[in-house]
Amino acid sequence: MKTILYNANIITMSKKDEINKKPQIKSAIIYENGIILNVGEDEEILKLKDNKTKIINMEGKTILPSFIDSHSHFSAVANSFLQINLNNCKSFEEIKNKILKYIKQNNISDDEWIIAEGYDNNNLQEKSHPDINFFKSLKINNPIVLKHKSGHLGVFNEKALKELNVNEKTISPEGGKIEVKNNQLTGYMEENAFLYFLKQVPLPDIESLMKAYELAQEKYLSYGITTIQEGYMSKELIYIYNELLKRNKLKLDIVGYPEYESIEKYKNKFPNSYKKYDKHFKIQGIKMILDGSPQGKTAWMKEPYESEKATGYKGYPTMKHEDILKNIEYAKENDLQILAHCNGDAAIEEYIKDCKEIGDVRKLRPVIIHSQLITKEELIEAKKIGLIPSFFIGHVYYWGDTHIKNMGIDRANKISPVKEAIKNDMIFTLHQDAPIIEPNMLETIWCSAKRQTKNNVILGEEERISVYEALKGITINAAYSYFEENEKGSIESGKKANLVILDKNPLNEPIDEIPKIKILKTIY
Repeated sequence: MKTILYNANIITMSKKDEINKKPQIKSAIIYENGIILNVGEDEEILKLKDNKTKIINMEGKTILPSFIDSHSHFSAVANSFLQINLNNCKSFEEIKNKILKYIKQNNISDDEWIIAEGYDNNNLQEKSHPDINFFKSLKINNPIVLKHKSGHLGVFNEKALKELNVNEKTISPEGGKIEVKNNQLTGYMEENAFLYFLKQVPLPDIESLMKAYELAQEKYLSYGITTIQEGYMSKELIYIYNELLKRNKLKLDIVGYPEYESIEKYKNKFPNSYKKYDKHFKIQGIKMILDGSPQGKTAWMKEPYESEKATGYKGYPTMKHEDILKNIEYAKENDLQILAHCNGDAAIEEYIKDCKEIGDVRKLRPVIIHSQLITKEELIEAKKIGLIPSFFIGHVYYWGDTHIKNMGIDRANKISPVKEAIKNDMIFTLHQDAPIIEPNMLETIWCSAKRQTKNNVILGEEERISVYEALKGITINAAYSYFEENEKGSIESGKKANLVILDKNPLNEPIDEIPKIKILKTIY
């Protein structure tokens, strides 16, 4: 059945509807069987109705192409529904109370693993990570892991360490850290060490997982998102995705990026999903992680962190040069996209250099995930070889004050240089790295246009961009980054009728009102 939406403010995000890089607003759209038939003015589109057409007066509401998540971790968002949320905790005591309350409310037995996520040492009164002594104060016997909000760090209690066979003599995987003080484990781990042992934590039962994945999709939908990224897939997720597809649990498009070590396993297990959607799942490429997080001071920098100038500590790489080359070469040989997590300028420099060493990678549309400290010079070099910067612009608000402390005001002002990318005429995308923060696209637009920290500091005023430019980063540009610009990202004839309906037009609202705009409905 055909559907017509009229009397609307339709921002098509189509280049053909721009004049001097400003959008021309349409008022009506007609679609059928999930495909857009036409978009235009009311009188023109209403003429296309027949006796069975459903006609809806939008009463001036705004319609955009649905938002496209250009980087997040879908499975981690799903698992967050099965974990303790520590996002708002301001002290060890608050973390302790949340854990004890969870155990009591859920009748957790001593042998059950407890996973809590979202603590941030930068926001705790103690300004440090919980350790073995903190866990002893809980006086419980469960194995526990606390995941840092960055996703790159965490703390295990003594029982968890024993179950994972970690002791004072355990050697950390390269590109990681297992902290030992006074010949004793503290429980704290970084990067490859933390991720390696986190993978060994037992999964919840399959029925709980299936429900969690349903809830995760509802969360993305509530933010207007219909295409989601699974930004790092280890072999442990193969079993879960097999169940998701077997049970037809996916209703939104999921774009997956396995790690190099697992890509062949995914290709063999899901041949129908290789570079095309099957039951809403597509394997598009592979993912590398070249460094850590700037707020955790594990991002790989060219210059030392402010508090580490005496020691010269600059963070560190999490991959060897030869392994990066192996990943890029495999991607090129198999015509697969490659995503590289790079926060620090040294990591970004390494990625650009290695892409150049392998040769022409432009057709792969490689992405620099996060691009936090990318320099003007690196942007120029990235454009030359076709790299796409994907900016985690929410860092300005959530950790801008921490970046000022860790890197100094001059470097902090230069994080996420989106305007500079636009000046270089580059395709760019914007993301939230969910579950690190909520997949709130409207908040991301505000961050891009405002660039204000929690302490109301404006970071890099010259890097502010317009609301319309920010919308490109979560619609048509994001579609391009998935090789889907002919199917998604704008409201045009022949494309999918993936739409989001807002109560107000973000192009007309004051900047500080944009996060308050309500998403009324997401059509997919």
